Amino acid sequence: MKPPLGPELLALLHASAEKAAAAGEPDREALSALRASGLLATAVPRAHGGAGGDAAEINRVVADIAAADASVAIIAFQHFAVSARIAEWGTEEQRHRLLPPMADGSVLAASAWSENGSGAAKQNLASTGTRRADGRWLLRGSKTFTTGAAVADLYLVLVTTGAPGPAVRAAYGAAGQTFFLVGADNPGLVPDLGLDLAGMRGSATGLLALDGCVVGDEDRLGPEGHAASIIAGVRESGATLGAVSAGIAQAAFDLAVTHARSRGLLEMATVRHRLTGLATRLETVRAVVERAGARTAADPGLATLHSKLHATAAAEEICLDVARMLGSAGYRDGGAAGRLLADARGVGLMGPTNDLCRELVALQWTP
Repeated sequence: MKPPLGPELLALLHASAEKAAAAGEPDREALSALRASGLLATAVPRAHGGAGGDAAEINRVVADIAAADASVAIIAFQHFAVSARIAEWGTEEQRHRLLPPMADGSVLAASAWSENGSGAAKQNLASTGTRRADGRWLLRGSKTFTTGAAVADLYLVLVTTGAPGPAVRAAYGAAGQTFFLVGADNPGLVPDLGLDLAGMRGSATGLLALDGCVVGDEDRLGPEGHAASIIAGVRESGATLGAVSAGIAQAAFDLAVTHARSRGLLEMATVRHRLTGLATRLETVRAVVERAGARTAADPGLATLHSKLHATAAAEEICLDVARMLGSAGYRDGGAAGRLLADARGVGLMGPTNDLCRELVALQWTP
């Protein structure tokens, strides 16, 4: 089981969310606290020093963190995703070398898949991996919208190697793509936090240049040219970005209740009924996220996609309604309501984007 988010950590995360939104950069104190909290062990198997949490537990942890700081939650989610991929696809050497430090917080992991011009489905990557005569690989190109850039210690990088791979039908990734695990200390990997996001401003989402980045074949994750198979398994896991939206929606609802109580508005039936409507929508968000994590649906992959689509849309609507309830306070620049609304909108643009989720869902009805 996950360690609880104690009052000190919660207070720190709430404060970091405000500071990061104003500064537009990650809060290093909050990330240090995350590393020390034990939470990063959630997705690491017990055999490698982790908590052995399943998708349901991952979703709960992410939602709990997001209720305090959505930016830190999305960083944690990416760490869990890389942990799970190494546990599933890594060699014995990779698992023994990487998973214990990922569990104890000394190694924070991030994914670097996106790049300009590749499309949401990552099927037209320009970044490349070329095998050298000495058996090592030369990675070249640049990645964008990398969450955790400049704060992560390890990156799961997706490049085109040109090796044969399985046929991919309008899905996420393409044949001939390969994953590599690249340490932040690699001199050919250069992060840049130049992106100025409207939401998720503390998520360290930025650019990653592969400038003559050389890695060994022991740093390759999974079979050469078969990254698409690894990607396909991600959504089957049940871990969902909808959990981040669930946490944001919870934070917005709590804000509305606090506002109503502090002004004596709970005496009004109209206010109580409005809060009840918000609470009911929040329950639907929790339900779809829990269903995805439980993996009880006939098609767990579809349940995961639906959970992101519904949770992101519902969270944005809840945040907007809360902002309206707060009146002028809800639209104050730098206020909590505006920050939560911007973060809620940001989740829909994080991979797989909501548009891509819709395309993946629609595959079931196309020939």
